[in-house]
Amino acid sequence: MATHNIKLGNIDVSRLETDEDFRREAKRLLPSALEQVGTVAGEEAWNAMRKAFRGSTIKMSDSASEKRKFIQESAREYRQTADAKTKREIEAVIIEKLRQMRHTS
Repeated sequence: MATHNIKLGNIDVSRLETDEDFRREAKRLLPSALEQVGTVAGEEAWNAMRKAFRGSTIKMSDSASEKRKFIQESAREYRQTADAKTKREIEAVIIEKLRQMRHTS
């Protein structure tokens, strides 16, 4: 899972004081983070399929729009189907990133 690349954007971390504040903010950011992880997974899947079909009689589309559509659909599906354990793990990563942002601000 490529959670280390999650980008949180501009967040006013100065208002995050309690553990509950951090958890609430992580829950708010979770859908976007799931989409980001799903995008990375979609890109990796696209590249793996391209590699698997290289030299095969089955050809994959080289269309940039097909690739983008595949990756977007993968991201959306990942966000919608992530299990509770995955969501908790990503929330924990978000909380850690928020704490680091708070510490360095």
